[in-house]
Order: sequence, then C-alpha cells, then structure tokens
Amino acid sequence: MTAESRRDQLIQVAVDLFSRNGYVGTTTKSIAAEAGVSEAIIFRHFSTKEDLYAAILDYKANQAGVEEWLLGVRDAADRGDDEALFRSFSERILESYRRDPYFQRLMFYSSLEGHAFAKVFQKRRGLPIFDFLRDYVARRQKEGALGDFDPGVIVFALIGMSTYYAIVRRLFGMELLKASDAKVTNTFTKLLLDGLRNGHPAHNSNKQ
Repeated sequence: MTAESRRDQLIQVAVDLFSRNGYVGTTTKSIAAEAGVSEAIIFRHFSTKEDLYAAILDYKANQAGVEEWLLGVRDAADRGDDEALFRSFSERILESYRRDPYFQRLMFYSSLEGHAFAKVFQKRRGLPIFDFLRDYVARRQKEGALGDFDPGVIVFALIGMSTYYAIVRRLFGMELLKASDAKVTNTFTKLLLDGLRNGHPAHNSNKQ
C-alpha cells in the first residue's frame, strides 16, 4: 500500500471509530488494530491523535467536492436565483447525511465531548458559508426580492429544516415520510421562499 493509500485508510478507520466511540473512547491502539497495522505506522503519518482528528476535515472536504459545489452556489448567487441557491443547500445537506452518516455522528460526538474538532470545522467551513448566505439574503432584501426579516434567522431556517429532517432519518433511522429527498427538498424550498416573498410589502400590495 502506498503512503497516500495508507494515510487515507487510517483516516477512514479513524472516522468509523471516532463516530462510534468518540474522541476520548478511541485510542491510536484501537485504530491501528482496526487498520491491521502497528501504532508506529499511525505516528509515521500523524504526529498525534489530534493531528489525525484534524486531518479528517481536509480529507472529507476534498472527498465531498466542496469547492466544486461552492462554484455552482456562487453562480446561482450571482444570477440572483433564490430558488436554485436555496434548493442547492437543502440538497447538499440531505446528501451529506445520506452519503456519510459516520462523519455526521463524529461531529455530534465532538460537540458533546467539548472537543475542538467541531469548532474548527465550523470556523473553517460552517461560518464562511453562514456569512455568505446571510450576505446574499440581505442583498436580495435590498433588491426587493425577499421580505424584511432577520437575514440570520432566514439562514437558520434554510439550514435547519433540512438538517433536522436528515438527523431524524439518517441518524435516528426513523422513516416517517415516504417522500423522496427531491420532493422534500422542493417542499422545503417552496415553503421558505413563499413565506419570504409573501412577507414582502411589495408582494402583498400586488395581491390586493
């Protein structure tokens, strides 16, 4: 196995164990045993368990094609296509939980244990995306396209609907709906945009 392949294997094994046992409950010895290598091999690639934990961030971002997805999101933002942009975020959230529930569990474990991993992830990925969305909503409000609500609250509504649905379905394993992810995404997008547009004075006056 090449050095790169071995490194990727160790990260994948670590994600699985961290997601099941947490950071504290996972040792480098257990990771080595699961991967079929010695602890020395782990430390050859990662100086500490902390380094291994942090390496998961970049690995997962590259694996998920985050940068390519963001290009499409920015394109929709440049066009002022609210529906395409909101739907893209909803689709992305549902896809991430469907494709990689172990990583999502890892994030929850990190937060519950008070570990810095989740905070680092949010600082590097979550907060920039939140700021981008908030600025986009504020811009569209100034352009008269969306209602005059708190932009930050709107972003939480956009992210929250899809995230909670994904948690219930993918992490809790509760199949409460027979609807496809596409239908769920379309419904969330329509609900949010209809509410934002109906809450705008210009739209309300047009109805009278």
